[in-house]
Amino acid sequence: MREALVVEGKVWKFGDDLNTDIIIPGRYLTITDPEKLVEYTFQDLDPDLSKKMGEGDIVVGGKNFGCGSSREQAPMVLKTLGIGAVVAESFARIFFRNSINLGLPVVECPGISGAVENGEQLRILLEEGRIENLNTGEIMKGTKLPAFLIDIIRSGGAVAALNSKMREKR
Repeated sequence: MREALVVEGKVWKFGDDLNTDIIIPGRYLTITDPEKLVEYTFQDLDPDLSKKMGEGDIVVGGKNFGCGSSREQAPMVLKTLGIGAVVAESFARIFFRNSINLGLPVVECPGISGAVENGEQLRILLEEGRIENLNTGEIMKGTKLPAFLIDIIRSGGAVAALNSKMREKR
């Protein structure tokens, strides 16, 4: 039996319509090394925010999270920073899919932005779509991801999942 996919971390909360250009400004996209690019994550909101975020932390957003351009660098810098998951009221479709393709867990959860505050601790049970606020005890129900998307996340992204399947066939 496989180990359950659980993410537990500190909340970093953002509002509606968080654009990919806010996550990683386009002027830095000439940098191709993800480890160097991450220092510019959320640069225009707070130049030091990427240094404050920690391994396993959870980004919480409002409606239409990740709107704007289809740049995959936005979910990539979040994953490289060590963000454990992104939970939002709703996602721009291309951000959602880019996140899955890169192995960054994303969960839609209506009402999440009104139910949590910066600094609170969340636990997310990905296979169930269950989100627990460890500070208040509130339990919220997010959209449960289908098994094939869970498999992609578990593998670390679409390329890793495909490589794994190819090795199994040999």
